[in-house]
Amino acid sequence: MYIKKECVSMLLAGGQGSRLYALTQDMAKPAVPYGGKYRIIDFPLSNCTNSGIDTVGVLTQYQPLVLNDYIGNGQPWDLDRLNGGVHVLPPYQTSFGASWYEGTANAIYQNMSFIERYDPEYVIILGGDHIYKMDYSKMVDFHKKNNSDCTIAVQEVSMEEATRLGIMTCDSDFRVVDFEEKPKQPKSTLASMGIYVFTWSKLKKYLTDNENANTGSKDFGKDIIPSMLGNDERLFAYAFEGYWKDVGTLDSLWEANMDLLSPSVPLDLYDNNWKIYSRNNNMPPQYIGDTADVENSMISEGSTINGKVDFSVIFAGATVEEGAVVNYSIIMPGTVIKSGAVVEYAIVGEDCVVHENAKIGLSPETVENRDEWGIAVVGHNVEISEGAEVLPKQIISKNV
Repeated sequence: MYIKKECVSMLLAGGQGSRLYALTQDMAKPAVPYGGKYRIIDFPLSNCTNSGIDTVGVLTQYQPLVLNDYIGNGQPWDLDRLNGGVHVLPPYQTSFGASWYEGTANAIYQNMSFIERYDPEYVIILGGDHIYKMDYSKMVDFHKKNNSDCTIAVQEVSMEEATRLGIMTCDSDFRVVDFEEKPKQPKSTLASMGIYVFTWSKLKKYLTDNENANTGSKDFGKDIIPSMLGNDERLFAYAFEGYWKDVGTLDSLWEANMDLLSPSVPLDLYDNNWKIYSRNNNMPPQYIGDTADVENSMISEGSTINGKVDFSVIFAGATVEEGAVVNYSIIMPGTVIKSGAVVEYAIVGEDCVVHENAKIGLSPETVENRDEWGIAVVGHNVEISEGAEVLPKQIISKNV
């Protein structure tokens, strides 16, 4: 016996995250560490909790082990409920056979029985690769007020960015009148954030029709939204004005971490009224030694700093030895930067060892041709040998 829920949230966390290369070879993109003590999935899960939504399905597929272990029973996000709570939903075999999720819409279609358990009025569809703080209950209220069939969260972007995103054109009441995926000549700069509120009865119909037609990519942006728009359903755009970052690329992940160190970026991780929860092992306080030189950086618990760290994010359990230098970089949990090593403008994955006098990355000022410069990336569980060098733009997934 399941208690009826007004709203159920479905979190799409099965993408391969191929643009993060070495960082997602062994883990799903939403499990990638962020901000010193979090993983990317902490943000949508915390948003659900803070918005009063206590029933969340997390759809996993690619390399789910780290993500499954991390979510566990949902306790860190107050989602360990007898009725509702968080449920990990991998593809599974039915009487009709087994099938991988073929697209975002097909993933929801395959889990309609989970949604039907709770007989909701509304379903929220979320992505698992965005950094933002958002009150979904306000979006649901906007959806109700407009008697909407589908409400799409949007954000103003530059005209250049608009060519890479799904773009909405709206009337004066914010009703969507046109939608284009990656238009060459955008008609507006309202970009879809990939966050949707659907009236469940409508979504169920369109998911079923899309599946039965067995055409297209079985995707919300490419199939479901255009079909609803073509049938003159009530689609509305919900304007979101806060910080939002798609961290689907190495550059955007690096930028999102660096944003935390900038006072001008409006992402407050210290707001007690809207906490971002995470599953953290109990660790001792961070240790900043006598020889350490730390400026404008985020140093997480359990880390040991005896070297120089500037404008960097150091995760839990990491070590920067005396004589080591870390500038404008992200050092993920458990990694050791040994004496004499220099890490600049780089992302170094979990449980790596950067040995003495190794060099990872370079400052852009030291590169003559700026086109040759970029973030250097080292994947998880990699050793960089003494004196070895990882150049800008290099992506390393094996020992060097």
